[in-house]
Amino acid sequence: MSFGQIIAQRRKSLEISQKQLADRIKKEDGESISPQYLNDIERDRRNPPSENLIAQLARELRLSKDYLLGAAGTWPQDLKEILSDSDPQVVERAFQAFRKQIK
Repeated sequence: MSFGQIIAQRRKSLEISQKQLADRIKKEDGESISPQYLNDIERDRRNPPSENLIAQLARELRLSKDYLLGAAGTWPQDLKEILSDSDPQVVERAFQAFRKQIK
């Protein structure tokens, strides 16, 4: 399931309209995102939004931020920093353990 499909499915299951959800999600300037922007995300017409917007979507949709970041194909900022400073072999072992656990 794509990032947009996850957002749409969860929003609908919580019986929240696109307008209601869009009004709750604030850009960095404090303005709400538009319902059209949310519609474009849900239909995979746009790339997934920033980590800040994903965190808000996760909160409003009662989903894990990490789950949504993974679905968006990105990493939480704290992991980006850890990965950039880590031994490649340690990172590889961590990925192997992750794959084994998630199967």
